[in-house]
Amino acid sequence: MKKIIFAGGCFWGVQAYFDLVKGVKNTIVGYIDGDIDNPSYQDVINGSGHAEAVVIEYDELVIDLKKLLDHFFNIIDPTLINRQGNDLGKLYRTGIYCYSSNDLDFVKDYIDSIRKNYPKKIYTEIKMAEDFYPAENYHQNYLDKNPRGYCHINLNSVKDIEE
Repeated sequence: MKKIIFAGGCFWGVQAYFDLVKGVKNTIVGYIDGDIDNPSYQDVINGSGHAEAVVIEYDELVIDLKKLLDHFFNIIDPTLINRQGNDLGKLYRTGIYCYSSNDLDFVKDYIDSIRKNYPKKIYTEIKMAEDFYPAENYHQNYLDKNPRGYCHINLNSVKDIEE
């Protein structure tokens, strides 16, 4: 089992999307890349510097990192700064946080290969994963618990990548 962390705007939709992807075994929403340890949601929305993010645990025998990245770039606009959908602020920036230097190099090469697809600069952060703090329980699988909750992601678009 391998892991990677994606920040793609509001973490509710990112989690709901990746929970539909074949080969993804577990997802956890939380906070990464900020200025304080163990932030609460209130800390994050008040400017702790963290991004809302999702740990993706996946079976590399079923899905590879390239396919996960294809999915990720299907649901984000990497040319936006601190924004996705209607969500604005540093906590909604896009980022990819890796657990190995091999994955980090792969992600950098992947980004280089897709730059031509975007008329503007790509602002998605690419870093090694450092401190990740799971979000409060009510945020975990939020859209399963609240099916009418806000989501900037078209969850049906999973099929576009899977086929």
